[in-house]
Amino acid sequence: MAVQRDQFSQHDALGLAELVRKREVSPGELLDAAIARTEKADPKYNFLAREHYDLARKAIDAGLPQGPLTGVPWLVKDLNTYIEGTVTGQGSRFYKNNVGTVTSEIVRRYQRAGLVIFGKTTTPEFGLTGTTESIAEGATRNPWNPEHIAGGSSGGAAAAVAAGVIPAAHATDGGGSIRIPASCCGLFGLKPSRGRTPMGPLRTEGWGGLSIHHVVSRSVRDSAALLDATRGPEPGSRYAAPTPERAYLAEVGRDPGKLRIALWLTTPGGTPVDPEVLDAARATARLAESLGHHVEEAAPKIDAAAVGQASFVLMGASVAAELDDRAKAMGVTLGPDLVEPVTLAFRELGAKFPATEWVRGNNALQAAAVELARFMDNYDVILSPTIAVVPPKLGTIHLAQDFQTFIKNVTPFTPWTGLFNQTGQPSMSVPLGMSKTGLPIGSMFTARYGDEATLFRLAAQLEKAQPWFDRRPAA
Repeated sequence: MAVQRDQFSQHDALGLAELVRKREVSPGELLDAAIARTEKADPKYNFLAREHYDLARKAIDAGLPQGPLTGVPWLVKDLNTYIEGTVTGQGSRFYKNNVGTVTSEIVRRYQRAGLVIFGKTTTPEFGLTGTTESIAEGATRNPWNPEHIAGGSSGGAAAAVAAGVIPAAHATDGGGSIRIPASCCGLFGLKPSRGRTPMGPLRTEGWGGLSIHHVVSRSVRDSAALLDATRGPEPGSRYAAPTPERAYLAEVGRDPGKLRIALWLTTPGGTPVDPEVLDAARATARLAESLGHHVEEAAPKIDAAAVGQASFVLMGASVAAELDDRAKAMGVTLGPDLVEPVTLAFRELGAKFPATEWVRGNNALQAAAVELARFMDNYDVILSPTIAVVPPKLGTIHLAQDFQTFIKNVTPFTPWTGLFNQTGQPSMSVPLGMSKTGLPIGSMFTARYGDEATLFRLAAQLEKAQPWFDRRPAA
């Protein structure tokens, strides 16, 4: 039985898995439908970095594990996520022949859940910015308006889901890279607590603990089920998030109670916010109040300069070490023919930081985490905009700019998201707003460290009150 367009699109990932369990559709038919959608949509939006159609068919022929998502087509991000024997390009010309020698633990967990991986999605070089534009792969475009960014660094994942290719896709978040594209593309995107999902086996943390794996999705329950399938420590984990009381999927539909919500509308660094974005956040606050929650404007006292510099040190030093090690192993000299101008600037600055700057940066992030934890003694959740502007046009904040132009353009773009990577708290973008020009605007909710349960309960309540599953860009 061929899968019709409307049949595929009316289901989330759990819904597709249910069709497979009932034998109303086969994994092969779902894969064929996903490939057909990819071949139609990718020329418009440029979200596919690598195709692994043959690997997907071989996995089906070999017999899929019986898991919660058996037979559902899946895409993984082309950044620090490996399938042994295949290329992970990192969005970079420098890594075009970077063949994996291992399979990432997150990939193994997806495979055990029964997902069928048929490709990798685009990312900016090394995930360094909030748009998915690179010299290596070109520009990934927003299905709501192809002249605008899909967000980053998981923009390929978000574009694929927003375009209706699959209902959810793997993503990573080191400074907003799940939540930013979710906001830009009208999807649900939750960044889990630090240590919730595996990063290995080559290393068990990224960017000094800033980065984490999870997904972007159409439905809240898919995000919960996928976190259930992937959460937990791995061999060598330096730390692990607290064990949840119950499965996250069981939290979806559970009463969140009357939450105390802090509405945070002024950016940590005092940068401006688009009035439409502020209006969307206030509308979300009113929706939360209508559901029985208490909302009041409040903001923690954060040293924006200190945490910004700390992240810059951690990211810059990490990029410098990785690039220098690869250049040495390959016997080449780094230059603009191999990496993009902003990446090269990150590397040059990162190589100059002494070890004491890393320690000071780490201390600054710990201080911010303590401040946020104390602030949240009085609140269950923080509500803010996800990003400070309506999704800008392509070419605004890409890595091929000169460094000073890039910093000037990117600084006011995402003033809130990175803070919660720095503190390790779970944080989600919920697709509740739309701009006057028809582009999505996300609202961001952040909970205490380890408390994804509250976010899933709240997200499901918001999803029921103001459904977004069927709100999609024109084909």
